[in-house]
Amino acid sequence: MTHQDNMTVRDRQDPLRERYNDNPQEAAITDRAKTSGGSTSDPFHGMVQPGKPDYGVSWPFGIHYAVGGYHDAPNPGDLLSAALAACLDSTLRIIANRMGVSLTSLEVEVIADIDVRGTLLVDRSVPVGFQKMQCRVNFQAAEGTDARLIEKLAAASEHSCIVLQTLRTGISVETSFNAASRTDSS
Repeated sequence: MTHQDNMTVRDRQDPLRERYNDNPQEAAITDRAKTSGGSTSDPFHGMVQPGKPDYGVSWPFGIHYAVGGYHDAPNPGDLLSAALAACLDSTLRIIANRMGVSLTSLEVEVIADIDVRGTLLVDRSVPVGFQKMQCRVNFQAAEGTDARLIEKLAAASEHSCIVLQTLRTGISVETSFNAASRTDSS
């Protein structure tokens, strides 16, 4: 059996919508990721655990050749692009299910452009960060689907995609460092 088990998005979401309407504080969730297990002597590779520790999932990551890495594993920009692609893909599928639109194909490609001179301190006028991202969403609905419904699906998916809207609007990101140095007492 799969997770679907003939269950619709409405079957799973409607009780949540009612619960969150009655108790808005329950709608506040926290997602996370953590790095660990990488070699401290290899600045170009590491491991990241997305989500809860009990998922048991770790992904290797590498560093892009444009900033000195080997580009032999997904780099952080790839992971950011993947997060956006996965969020937009799943949002579109969920909303299509709620709307009763049968999809016959779906592909989301995210392309992120950056000028790395800023991060390498070659040119301080170049901002550190991606300058442009593009989402190319190609999907096909079942034959006979009303074109207006397809337009509504696309608009609702763009509106409801959490990662897309976070990137577009920006958020406050707090950083704290807890650093210590080791001293040899011999």
